[in-house]
Amino acid sequence: MYQPIQSERLYERIVDQIESRIAAGDLKVGDQLPAERELAEQFAVSRTAVREAIKALREKGLVEIRLGRGTFVTNSAAGAVRHSLGLLLKTENGFSNLVEVREILEPEIAALAATRITEENIAAMTEAVETMETALDNSEVFVEADLDFHLALADSTQNPVIPALMDSIIDLLREQRKQTGNVEGGLARGQYYHKRILEAVIKGDPQAARQEMQDHLLQVRKDSNASTENTD
Repeated sequence: MYQPIQSERLYERIVDQIESRIAAGDLKVGDQLPAERELAEQFAVSRTAVREAIKALREKGLVEIRLGRGTFVTNSAAGAVRHSLGLLLKTENGFSNLVEVREILEPEIAALAATRITEENIAAMTEAVETMETALDNSEVFVEADLDFHLALADSTQNPVIPALMDSIIDLLREQRKQTGNVEGGLARGQYYHKRILEAVIKGDPQAARQEMQDHLLQVRKDSNASTENTD
């Protein structure tokens, strides 16, 4: 149980307590924090203070916020990596560099997934595709399902290093997808390729999966360039 807070900078004290519980092992990677209202009651503070604390913990890489699910303890090392990569994204050609990295990694991820995918993986990818299909006019929902799709594809390789690598750039992917989603027709084009990638991996065809992912990333590159031009 958390202790009531009495301080002018309340959110820092909240951060300290949650950090201490993580360090002690009381909160482990994957554990979900109580809802915002419940935390406010336990700490005897306002929800504003809780929001600031969660924001600070997220910036430290200690928690992640999953849309519609809640706040979860994450790996601090991976969080630090995400923070460093996020700074790189803010540099010139940041999005172009990200697409280049994806073009190196993801076609081979798709090809490997086609040879190792399980029924559980298929169900996760199919659910993501179905969610995207119903959210072509809701970029926020679409983007989160899009990320779920690519993480599920990485999981399908059955190599734990690969989803860990993808997870380290998840915030970059989210930011890029938000921008490309603002390009007219961007979500629909992405969905077209998601369906084709899913079909290829279900068929167990690594060559087709590789090619579909390459085509998808070419589309991402074009939309990314268009989104950059629109902001110039």
